[in-house]
Amino acid sequence: MMKDTTNENRRSREAGGFTLVEMTLVLVIIGLLVSSLIPPLSAQIDQRNRNETREQLAEIREALIGFAIVHGRLPRPAISGSDGNEKTANCINVNDCDGFIPWTTLGVKKTDAWNKMLRYSVTPTFANTSPTFTIGTPGSKKIQTRDASGTISYLLGSASACSSSSPCSPAIVLSFGKNNWGITAEGTVLADSSATNTDEDMNAGATDVFVSRDPSTVPTGGEFDDIVTWIPPYILVNRMIAAGKLP
Repeated sequence: MMKDTTNENRRSREAGGFTLVEMTLVLVIIGLLVSSLIPPLSAQIDQRNRNETREQLAEIREALIGFAIVHGRLPRPAISGSDGNEKTANCINVNDCDGFIPWTTLGVKKTDAWNKMLRYSVTPTFANTSPTFTIGTPGSKKIQTRDASGTISYLLGSASACSSSSPCSPAIVLSFGKNNWGITAEGTVLADSSATNTDEDMNAGATDVFVSRDPSTVPTGGEFDDIVTWIPPYILVNRMIAAGKLP
């Protein structure tokens, strides 16, 4: 009598686990689940980096004000991308007072969350060894922004010259964000990979007029992920008066 092996083979396959087809289906499902999780995870990492950099810039702003309270002036930029002490010589013009944050002098981190060096631009009047600013002296750094339609307005300063009635900031600190522009801690110059990021391009070449806005695309101005912080002129003056550094 011949033995019926059909049921035995079926039971053997069941006992042995998934078939090849079933394994393929499982892998496809897992792949779909993983791919659906990647965009939200990437967005979370980007937001974490932005939050971390914003907190870092806020700490640097306090360190700059603290330096001014102690020394009666703001620091000059770093000597170089590898030497974080402030420049020893006075700034002869605005370009000479633009560079990297003097991280060693201030005791702060020199890069943002994307390992890019933090840019620092300060008004020479506020940073030279014998500062010439007084209570009414305006800074030179204007801050522009855009509304949802792309129209430019000013967060600080105006289209006219900086004055006591329209004060500008003495100094700004800038992170170039995740995309486009900047220099890594190792000295690698990062290219601008976009042809439409007008506001980022402006920040990259600016000395006195900078842009700070939401990281979104608007009709004009293009994609934007720079992070800018500045020293409010009245806060600096009031803190220095309280410390006895200004009359």
